[in-house]
Amino acid sequence: MSTHHDTRFTGALLLTALTAMIAGAVIVVPSGMTLNPAEPAAALAAVAARPGLHLVELGLDVTGWLALTAGALTMAARALLPAGLLACAGLAGLLHDAGNLAVTQLAADADDPTVIAVAGAVLLTAKWSVNLAGLLWVAATATAVLQLPMTAGLRRAGVVVALSGLAAVVLPWTTGVDGPSAAQEQLGYALHLPVMVWYGVLALRDLRARSEVRG
Repeated sequence: MSTHHDTRFTGALLLTALTAMIAGAVIVVPSGMTLNPAEPAAALAAVAARPGLHLVELGLDVTGWLALTAGALTMAARALLPAGLLACAGLAGLLHDAGNLAVTQLAADADDPTVIAVAGAVLLTAKWSVNLAGLLWVAATATAVLQLPMTAGLRRAGVVVALSGLAAVVLPWTTGVDGPSAAQEQLGYALHLPVMVWYGVLALRDLRARSEVRG
């Protein structure tokens, strides 16, 4: 009974994480608040113009990464390596959010050249932190495909979404010293979305398994 309870808890946490992250992306992508480190002055201006919207998105993202980390920890008894990689992805995502929170405070002096330079460094660190989170998430997906019990169809889908997520991670490396443009960042979001959907299916499966036990 305890195993089924843990499975349901994992499913609930993963579903919470994915819902919060997707809600945050729905705010960021259309509003253009992806905060490109190549344009720190523009990023600071965007945050200064709409600090409330930025904080709402940031709150959703923090909730998502926290829930992902917690969900990963509850998976450890079933599959230690995927759980560890997923938890590390969550921590890297929280580091990314810490950088974005710092930018929120820096936006109070958005016209100061020194602040703009510092913001550029903070944003660059935050962007590579989320890239690391994506890489760890892809690694967690690849190992989950090998270690977690699932249907053959779900396993094949896991391989496909892992490749899609890997493409999202590799994308910033193809842009050279200029870094990804806003359009390329949006493409990265789109490429990582299948990974999130796949984990959503896993989460629903875990929740359904508990319901079937009750039935």
